[in-house]
Amino acid sequence: MNVTNNTILVTKFILLGFPSLDWLSRTLLCGLLSLAYAGTLAGNLCIVWAVLRDHHLQRLPMYILLGNFSWLEISYVTTTVPRMLSDLMSPSAPISFQACFVQFYFFFSMGTTECLFLSAMALDRYLAICHPLRYPVLMSPHSCWVLASSCWLCGFLWFIVPVTLISQLSFCGPNTLDHFLCDPAPLLAASCTPAPRTEQACYALSSLIIFATILFILASYRLVIRAVLRLPTGARRHKAFSTCTSHLAVVGLFYGSVMVTYVNPAASGSSGKVVTLFYTVGTPLLNPLIYSLRNKEMKEALRRTLLGKR
Repeated sequence: MNVTNNTILVTKFILLGFPSLDWLSRTLLCGLLSLAYAGTLAGNLCIVWAVLRDHHLQRLPMYILLGNFSWLEISYVTTTVPRMLSDLMSPSAPISFQACFVQFYFFFSMGTTECLFLSAMALDRYLAICHPLRYPVLMSPHSCWVLASSCWLCGFLWFIVPVTLISQLSFCGPNTLDHFLCDPAPLLAASCTPAPRTEQACYALSSLIIFATILFILASYRLVIRAVLRLPTGARRHKAFSTCTSHLAVVGLFYGSVMVTYVNPAASGSSGKVVTLFYTVGTPLLNPLIYSLRNKEMKEALRRTLLGKR
C-alpha cells in the first residue's frame, strides 16, 4: 500500500472468495473445481482437435464456429479457475493491482466474445435452415472465418473503456474484494470516491451486449423453428431440431445465469457468487457434452480422430 495525503492507496487486493467455508469445505470445493476444470479442458480440447484434424468438419461453417467456441471456453475458464483454486488453498493471498485488472479485462472480454459467438452460431443455423440454397455462398468457409475473427476482435474491444475507467480510480483500504474474481461491483465498492458514471457505463455496456445478442438469437430461432416445422417429418427434420435444441440449451445455460448477475447490479453476496461460479465453471463443462452427445457428425469425428476408427 502507498500512503498519499494521509490516505492509504491500495496496490494489492485480497479476493475473499467464500470466507464462510471451513477448511474441509474449501478442500472439497477445490477438489470439485479441479475435476470440473480438467473435464472442461478435456472436453473442449477434444472438440478443437476433432475440428482441426477432421477434413470434413474443417469445411463446415458450423464446426468452424464450434471449434472457435470451444477454444474460447478453454481460455474463459482458465482466466479464473487456477486463481480460484489457489485462493481456496491459500486464503488471503494477495493479487496485484495489475494482475487483478488483467483478469477483469480478459474475463469480461471473453464473456462478450461468447455472446457474439452464440449469436454467430444462431445466424449460421438460420442461414442453413431458412436459406439452404444460398447457404454455401452466404456462409462459405472464408466468410465463416471472417465472422469468427470479427467476434474475437469486437469481444476484446467492447470492455476496454470500462476497464480503463475503473483502473484509473483510487482505491482505499480495506483492500478486500468480496468475490472470487476481480469483478466491477467489488472494485467500485473499494474505490475512494463514488464513480456513478463509470458504474453506469459498465452496466450499460453489459446490458447492451447481453440484450442485443439474446434478442438476435431468439429472433433467429423463431424463424428457424418456423422453417423446421414446415419440413416433412423425417431424418432431416429430426437433425435440424437436434442441432437447434443443443444450441438453445447452451444459450439458456449461459444467458440465464449471466442476466441474473450483470443486468441486475443488486445481485451480490453469496447468491451472486454461486451464479457467477455456475456460468464461469458449469457452462464450459456442460457445453462439450451437449454438443458432442447430440451431434452424430461430431461423435463420428471424435471416433476417427481420437480412436482411429473409420
